[in-house]
Amino acid sequence: MNSINPHTEKIKHKALEIGFSAIGISKAEYLEKESKQLKNWLQDGFHGEMKYMENHFEKRTDPRKLVDNAKSVISVLYNYYPPKVQPENSYKISKYAYGRDYHLVVKEKLYKLFDYIKTLEPEAKARIFVDSAPVMEKVWAAKSGLGWIGKNTNLISKEHGSFLFIGEIIIDIELVADSPIKDYCGNCTKCLDACPTKALSPYKLDARKCISYLTIEKKGEIPENFKNQWNDWIFGCDICQDVCPWNSKASVHSERDFKPKPEIIKFLRLDWEKLTEIDFNQIFKESPLERPKFDVINRNINFIK
Repeated sequence: MNSINPHTEKIKHKALEIGFSAIGISKAEYLEKESKQLKNWLQDGFHGEMKYMENHFEKRTDPRKLVDNAKSVISVLYNYYPPKVQPENSYKISKYAYGRDYHLVVKEKLYKLFDYIKTLEPEAKARIFVDSAPVMEKVWAAKSGLGWIGKNTNLISKEHGSFLFIGEIIIDIELVADSPIKDYCGNCTKCLDACPTKALSPYKLDARKCISYLTIEKKGEIPENFKNQWNDWIFGCDICQDVCPWNSKASVHSERDFKPKPEIIKFLRLDWEKLTEIDFNQIFKESPLERPKFDVINRNINFIK
């Protein structure tokens, strides 16, 4: 298809109008450096039981394998920093799980953006991704200048911090690509020092030690050597983000669907412990907590109480 560079700024303006915190564009191409890094990470076994990370390696490292004739990767950020956090005397869940499942919310908005793009270029072909396919989201966001991948392996934005969802539209139209920005972590090691299970080394995560992995992805029993290291987390973990200086001025999101469920804000430890499977399924319908299901959340509670 012919280049439609004149539409780039219109698309960016529309993305912000829809509510995305930021948008960036990169050329759809093979990720040579990241391919080697991913291969080494997998060979080291750092992905643990997440065997799906080994699948579709070529698609994961080349978006042109996902969308025929792909020319551009549009990356968007969506803020999820909540207006309220859980009380101290409670089991903790990651802030991204306070409200409605982000896959649903961000994808709906990406479809709105693509619908707009189709008004500019009716023949455009694309696929939309929100943590749902073999796409290296943080890499593409960084390549498009939306931030840098920090020592805690999260994408960090100078303007918005790291409490951000990432989504992509891989599309067969050529847009004006943005440039990456530099790494602003400097000499800071707060995230590395704060991780209670020592899952982090600079710019590398050993998922097998990560509280988020252990509370969501890990099947079966939790290894006993992690006893008393979880700091009351039962779904995910925000420690390496909470201590990051770039999040010190994180702004509260304005997304209605991310408004914390009342139970999350008011539940204390005993409330979580008394929760039945029927109540769990009702309260956390269309929530990220649906994924591990009641049995895993209950396992996590029993492990740390």
